[in-house]
Amino acid sequence: MSELDKLLHEHHDWLAVERGLAANSLAAYRRDLARYAEYLRAKKIHDPARITEHVVHDYVALLAASDLAPSSTARAIASVRSFHRFCAREGYLPSDPTEDVGAPRVPQSIPKALTEDEVTSLLRAVEGDGALARRDVALLELLYAAGIRIGEAVALDLDDLNLEDGLLRVLGKGSKERVVPVGSTARAALTAYLRDGRLQLRAARSRATRGRDDDAVFLNARGGRISRQSCWAIVRKAGDRAGIASTLSPHVLRHSCATHMLDHGADLRVVQELLGHATISTTQVYTKVSPERLRAVYDAAHPRARREATALG
Repeated sequence: MSELDKLLHEHHDWLAVERGLAANSLAAYRRDLARYAEYLRAKKIHDPARITEHVVHDYVALLAASDLAPSSTARAIASVRSFHRFCAREGYLPSDPTEDVGAPRVPQSIPKALTEDEVTSLLRAVEGDGALARRDVALLELLYAAGIRIGEAVALDLDDLNLEDGLLRVLGKGSKERVVPVGSTARAALTAYLRDGRLQLRAARSRATRGRDDDAVFLNARGGRISRQSCWAIVRKAGDRAGIASTLSPHVLRHSCATHMLDHGADLRVVQELLGHATISTTQVYTKVSPERLRAVYDAAHPRARREATALG
C-alpha cells in the first residue's frame, strides 16, 4: 500500500468514527477522493508530501473543465480540502496545499414547494385500501407532516414511534438524533397502517428473511425493510396520479413542509430544529420565500407599512 493509499484510508476512518458521517456521505467522499487519487497517480505522485498548491490548482482546473455540475465540482474540492486538512492537522504532512485554493460558486438550487392544494391532491392519490396502499398513504403523510429525509423514513423502527404523544425519533445526518412532532392526520394514517397493513406485509416474509428487519416501520411486499428506491417510486407514482410527477421527489415534500410552516407563521429556528439542520443558514436557503410573500408579510407585520404617507415639512 502506497503512502497515499494509507492516508486516504486513515482519512476515511476519521470521517466514519470521529465525524460519524452517514453511509451516503462516506460513499461520496470515497468517490471524490478516488478520482483525486487517480489524477495524482497519472502525474506519478504517490507520496502526498509531494502535492503542492500548484498540483491542487491544476486538479481544480481539470474539474472545472469537465462535465461535472458546479455542485459536484464544489463537493469534490471540499473532499480534497478535507483530506489535506486532516493530514496536516494529524501531523502526517507538514502543510496543507489547499489552504488558498478557491472553489467555484454554486448557484443556489432550491426545489419548488408544492402548493397546499397540490399536497392535498397527492395525499389523496393513492388508490385502494390494501396493505400496500395503507403503507403508501402513511409514508406520504409522514414525509410531508414531519419533513423528514427519505433515508430517515426508511430507517424508522417501531421503537422510534410514540403515536400517543405524536412524536417521532429520527436518526439524521452524522447519527444525530432528534425528536419531531407528527400531526393528527399522519398519526391516523400510521395507526391504520400499523394495525392492518404492516401485519399483513410482515406475514408475507419467507423463512429465510424472518428475524431480519422485524422492527422496521415501513415494509416492502416481501416483508423486509423498504428501500430508498421503493420510497421514490411510491412518491412518483402518487405524483403521476395527481398530475405533478414532473416536479416531485421526496425532497420536495420535505421542502413543502418547511415552506408551508413558515407561511403559517412558524419561527425559523423551530423549522431548523424540525429539519435537523446544523446551522440556521441552511434553513434560510432551504426555506427561501418569494418577494411577493416577503412583501405580504412585511405589509401585515410592520406598524407603518400600511399608513398613508403624510405630508412632510
